Amino acid sequence: MANIEDARKISSEFLKKTLTIEDVRVIKAARVDDGWEAEAEAYEESSFIKALGLPTRVMDRNVYTVRLDDHLEVQSFERKGEEKR
Repeated sequence: MANIEDARKISSEFLKKTLTIEDVRVIKAARVDDGWEAEAEAYEESSFIKALGLPTRVMDRNVYTVRLDDHLEVQSFERKGEEKR
């Protein structure tokens, strides 16, 4: 049976791979009816400055929700305040 540490680790690794970033920190993980839900913060290049085509070291802090089923398969993820991906 999966535990909270497994859910945290899989959520973190999934976001690192999907977002192509190195640092993800899970700030919340909880068992829900049909699996697990985790929230993680990730620091990404500023999308605004990047859209302007300017070089930057400015990072945006984004929070993502990752939903896993009972078998720890990722079912969905979304950046807070955006549509599901």
